[in-house]
Formats: sequence, C-alpha cells, structure tokens
Amino acid sequence: APAALLQGLALAALLMLSPARAARQTRRPNVVLILTDDQDVCLGGMTPLKKTNALIAQMGITFLNAYVPSALCCPSRASILTGKYPHNHHVVNNTLEGNCSSKLWQKIQEPYTFPALLKSMCGYQTFFAGKYLNEYGAEDAGGVGHVPPGWSFWYALEKNSKYYNYTLSVNGKARRHGENYSVDYLTDVLANMSLDFLEYKSNFEPFFMMISTPAPHSPWTPAPQYTKSFQNVSAPRNSNFNIHGKNKHWLIRQAKTPMTNSSIQFLDDAYRKRWQTLLSVDDLIEKLVKKLELNGELDNTYIFYTSDNGFHTGQFSLPIDKRQLYEFDIKVPLLVRGPGVKPNQTNKMLVANIDLGPTILDIAGYDLNKTQMDGMSLLPLLRGDKNVTWRSDFLVEYQGEGYNGSDPTCPGLGPGVTHCFPDCVCEDSYNNTYACVRTLSTSWDLQYCEFDDREVFVEVYNLTADPHQINNIAKTIDQEILEKMNYRLMMLQSCSGATCRTPGVFDPGYRFDPRLMFSNHGVRARRFSAQSL
Repeated sequence: APAALLQGLALAALLMLSPARAARQTRRPNVVLILTDDQDVCLGGMTPLKKTNALIAQMGITFLNAYVPSALCCPSRASILTGKYPHNHHVVNNTLEGNCSSKLWQKIQEPYTFPALLKSMCGYQTFFAGKYLNEYGAEDAGGVGHVPPGWSFWYALEKNSKYYNYTLSVNGKARRHGENYSVDYLTDVLANMSLDFLEYKSNFEPFFMMISTPAPHSPWTPAPQYTKSFQNVSAPRNSNFNIHGKNKHWLIRQAKTPMTNSSIQFLDDAYRKRWQTLLSVDDLIEKLVKKLELNGELDNTYIFYTSDNGFHTGQFSLPIDKRQLYEFDIKVPLLVRGPGVKPNQTNKMLVANIDLGPTILDIAGYDLNKTQMDGMSLLPLLRGDKNVTWRSDFLVEYQGEGYNGSDPTCPGLGPGVTHCFPDCVCEDSYNNTYACVRTLSTSWDLQYCEFDDREVFVEVYNLTADPHQINNIAKTIDQEILEKMNYRLMMLQSCSGATCRTPGVFDPGYRFDPRLMFSNHGVRARRFSAQSL
C-alpha cells in the first residue's frame, strides 16, 4: 500500500508540476508560417538557406511545383490570408486603389481570413510579425491603429519592406525603429519578437505564428556580418537570360537586348545582396526551431516556409522585378515539416498559396465546407495519403499597373507604363493584364495565357520541351487544345469555392461543350479568331 501511495503522490506531483506539458500532449497542433518577400525558387533563391534546408526540408516535405496565382506582393498575400484567387478577394495590385489593405478589404475580406477563423472558431492564440500588406498603415485606411481581426499579438510593418528606419504597429500603437543594427535590423527584430512570444504565450491553447520577413525584397540591406558573403556569386546565365523575348507580349518585346553592362552589373549586385539578406532569415529559422525544441513543442508544430512571389534577374532582358506570367515569377519555395510528415520527401503535385489557409484550418480541425475558400487542404499530401485526387491546373491572374501620364524618365513610351529603368526598359504597364491556366497533368506541362489588351495577345508554352518558356507556340499548337484552354480559362476566371476545383482539360472527368463558349462568354470566346493569334 505505501508503495502505491508513493506512486500516487509522485503522479500527483508530476501533474501539478507540468500541467503545461500535459496540455501539450493532447492539444491540436501548433502552426508556424514563415513568409519571405520576393524569394524565387527557379533562379537559386533557396541556395543560401543551408540551415532552413536542414531543419525544414530534410525533416519534412518539399513541394516542387508550388505557385502563386498573382506574382505580386499584395494580391499574393491576400490570397494566402483568404484562400482565394484575386478575382474573389479583389486585391489586384499594390495600391490602395487596387484594394491593397483598403477600407473595402478590411470590411469584406479581413473578418474571414484563416487567422480570424483560427482565433474565433478554433481557440488558437495568434501572432503576426513583419510585412503584412504593402499599403498597411496608410492614413486613408485607418493608419497603424488598425489591427485586423484574428490577431492576439500584432507587430506589423507600416507599408513595404525595409530593414532599418521603419515603423511597426505594436498591437495598434506606432513604434519607430532607427538604424542601429543590434536593436533595429528588422529580420532580427522579428526573430526576437517571435522568441519572446514562444517564451511568454499561454501554454493552454494551441498557437499560430506568421512571421513575414522583409528579405530578400529591395532595398536588399544585409546584416553587417554578411556584407562580404557570396562575393563571387552572380545571377544565373540560363538560356532565357539576356535574350530578346520574341513572340511575346509587347512589354517583354520592348526590353533592350543585349542589356547594357550597367544593367547587368546592377542585377548581379542585386542578386548577391538578395542572398546576403537571406542569411539572416536562415538564422531566424534556426533560433525558432531551437526554441520550439527547448519548449518541448517542436514535435507538435507544423512549420511552413514559402514566399509571396518569385523574381527575375535578366530573363528576357528584363533587369529585375516580378509581375510577369513566367515560371521564375510565379513559382515559389514551399517546405513543410510537422507531425506525421515523413522526412526528406519531395512532392510534384500542383499546389498554390490559396491552399495554405485551407490546410492550416484543416490542421486545426475546422470544417472547410464552412469557408468560401478556393484552395485545397494539403493535409492529405502531408500525411502521404494514398490515391489522393488532386488538381491538374490552376489560375494565374494579374492586373497591370501604370501611370496615367508618361513616365518622366521615358516620355517616348507614352502613357500607361511604370517601373521603368534609366534605359527605358519598363517592367509593367496598364495592359500587362493577363490570365493564364497553368496545367500540370500526367500528359501535359502547359501554360496558356491571354492578355487583356487591344491585340488580345496569347502566349502558350509546352514546358516539357521548353522549360525556360522561350518559344510561344500559340500559332502552332492544336486548335482544339487552344479552344479547350480558352474555355477553361473563362471558367476559372469566374470560379468561386468548389467550382475552382473542377477537373482540368486533361483530367478524365473533364467535360467540354463548345456551344457554351458562345452562350455565357460570347465576347471573350470570339477572341479566338485567326488574327488574334
């Protein structure tokens, strides 16, 4: 009896000493989402991240075909938060007029983001730190006093990415930072705030953290200890580097080829500095994983690592930016580790950032049928479920930005262009407005795009034969495929929720009725005359 009593007392003492540990054993998983800014995957963007590779990729799964539906910060971030395509969340570019962090966005979309549901419906404590949306903090939309619903702890950057001399909204109160590395370098500040949250949060609720770094976005300011790194690195000279984008949309064709020496020097310098800024992200990941391990929470925590869009450095003679429809701009890294995710895996399924919200809500046990999200939960892929029915295509859409007047540096180009370099190569324009179906099936690796401009320009690429998208095959591909793709594009551009997940052109369940092209969408369908190609 005394032995049994001692055992009972010991057990009672154990329970008294570690209620937090007991709670952790039974709790729903925690989730951490790390979002970098403008980090490509096609041009070596993951190469500098050795620790991240070891701590996330090698301990989990790398999605080899992860994409964003819009290759620009604000529309892409809105897609992550809402699980919706841009035509459903209505954030079309990085301006207030384009609905980026506007009053309308705050009223119609913010209350239904996945973090809002995690907090209100699933009992998660939620933490945000870093860049939110490019116009967040704008005076016309509530300033930094506006804290979106769904966040227990809010440390958001006012406006766009910076490394020094910025303002944070700390739960709605402005906090100004200067240029002292030890206390102001934003990537490190985000790391320290994240560690503080993990130290002082409640141990009785699961948590969700979203850490959104400035790196590797311009102005590419590395931490002082990394300014000498990668001295011999330059932008990759792959087969679409510094060539003329023949048979492409006029915005690509206007780029000057070959590029000037000064342009090449500029983009090489930018490429090197981008890598240098990522070394601090690598340090952040290491600190975060160590802290989770120290807390005994690593085994019950999913960690997602991704970027809001890709980037280009010299492809088709465009110096540096994103916004274009090509793989280098729409493809992003996506690494995940967590409970039930086997180590050292790769997955080739076609996934998109609209899937992150549904996945994280699924992890939290929320019924996805109650949402209006366009994406799909990745949880079956993470668990390695067999015979998962998956999508074979998704939608890419972008509404170009341009000034009403001429760009002062390039008056000869006329009104409507923007983001122009000194030699008058412009990265965007009003009519750089396009929509694409990106297809990846067992038989086809294809991209079909239409521009909303006067010539209704079409670009089509067979990425099996032409992975660098040099040859536009719109004029030579089979006419039936073109018609099916045109119809599928119209369907996806008007889809919502479950209708965004219907079978693609090359799926067994696909149904195509050409008559529909001339009933619902007659105007758009008539684009397909011989002269439009």
